[in-house]
Amino acid sequence: MKTWMKHAVICCTVPALLLLAGCGGGSSASSVQPAASWIQERTIKAGIGLNQDHPEGKGLKKFAELVSQKSGGKLKVQSFYDAQLGDDKKMTEALQGGLQEITIPSTSPLVGMIKEFGIFDFPFVFHDEKEADAVLDGPLGQKLLEKLPEHNLIGLGYWENGFRNLTNSKHPVVKAEDFKGLKIRTMQNQVHLEAFQALGANPTPMAFSEVFSALESKTVDGQENPLATIKTSKFNEVQQYLSVTKHVYTPFVFLVSKKFWDKLSPEEQQILKEAAVEAGIYQRELNRAENRKALEELKNAGMEVNEVSEEERANMQAIIKPVIDKFAKEFGEDLVKEMYDQVEKARQ
Repeated sequence: MKTWMKHAVICCTVPALLLLAGCGGGSSASSVQPAASWIQERTIKAGIGLNQDHPEGKGLKKFAELVSQKSGGKLKVQSFYDAQLGDDKKMTEALQGGLQEITIPSTSPLVGMIKEFGIFDFPFVFHDEKEADAVLDGPLGQKLLEKLPEHNLIGLGYWENGFRNLTNSKHPVVKAEDFKGLKIRTMQNQVHLEAFQALGANPTPMAFSEVFSALESKTVDGQENPLATIKTSKFNEVQQYLSVTKHVYTPFVFLVSKKFWDKLSPEEQQILKEAAVEAGIYQRELNRAENRKALEELKNAGMEVNEVSEEERANMQAIIKPVIDKFAKEFGEDLVKEMYDQVEKARQ
């Protein structure tokens, strides 16, 4: 009788355990129980090149809060700002080697690894952020993220660096001819380099962490970045002229080390995905508000600000068209056409 009862208990218990396991395995992040055993205690090292007052820095802080909240405090994001862990290229390489878990660089430094990301460096593609969102959050943006795993990286989406504008210490840049002779710091990016050369400038690649001192010492005459970056980096202290050129829209891409990602449970991966997307929405909205505010604050701080007319932007675009045509062939003409088609669709 005892043997019969023992078998009956086993028969009832095993299906019940299987049922519970099945329910747990199918949980989404929205139903994740913070104390669940499939979420381990982990410290996640995340680094960016900008400071914590920049919208990207605030976005990273939001991401860390969301991850902690969704994991019941088990997943902790340790944040590093101001290129403490190196520049974008160095941190991306650290992700590939499994020495760092997260970084959120501009897409430009990825071009040396995945050339197709270079399409986002084409000047004068987008008129506004709505068009950029349509491309980045659409099939084209996803197609590029899918190229990352073979390079030991995982992409969880796009945040916003924003429209780049020019500052310099020489004179206002109102028309294309005003670029001539200006020594401008740029990222290490061939499209940017050749576009500025076509306009007559002398582009000088340099790590972002070195830019302020280079401007202060007059090693370079100017630099180009979104307004929020110009303000939070205090470039107004060493630059007199700000020209609102909006010559390039630059996204950030949220990267995770594939070596780290592959160690995570599906539930942990889902937590990071959802937190990256939610924090990204917050970061974009904050960045746009900060850019609007930054323009007025930079004016009030004494910078001489000028807007570049649509007519002059079109003139600049015509001058650099041979550069765009050259790189369209290199990056893939079909891909470039797909981008412009999606932009046109977003404008309708």
